[in-house]
Amino acid sequence: MKTSRKARRIQRHYSRMHKPGGLNLVSLMDIFTILVFFLMVNSSDVKVLQNTADVPLPESTARQEAVENLTVRVTGESILVQGKEVARLEGIETGDTHISGLSEELAWRRARWAEVPEEGLAVTIMAGRDTDYRLLRKVMQTCVDEQYRQVRLAVESVDVAEGPKEGPHNG
Repeated sequence: MKTSRKARRIQRHYSRMHKPGGLNLVSLMDIFTILVFFLMVNSSDVKVLQNTADVPLPESTARQEAVENLTVRVTGESILVQGKEVARLEGIETGDTHISGLSEELAWRRARWAEVPEEGLAVTIMAGRDTDYRLLRKVMQTCVDEQYRQVRLAVESVDVAEGPKEGPHNG
């Protein structure tokens, strides 16, 4: 039996509309390329050190931008290097001028350098404003003993006219 013109048109329309959909990869690749370039351009301008709530930094009117380098963070109960715990504060003896766990970690990181510059390696110490000065001095002395002689202390930037700004800076 011969199908009518209307039946053929309905069948053609049905087969055309019920095909599996295709994916246009050219537009998808364009979108991802633009996204990659956008992220590359905008990620290189960040100059703020990561701050946590457990380390309330001292305030300063420092004008220097933060520099990305090795970060030693002194929290309430431990010492962290780049987020890795290297020493507990309760294990540090009062007579020592040297913190052994911190010293070992800094020596390991220094060994990865081909040659240590004459002015020493750079390190930023993030310690709260309520940190005991004797402990801070031990941390700094340990850094200097391990050839990290460019010691910077992270501070919260304060503009005299405006008040506190967000993010820590090297002071």
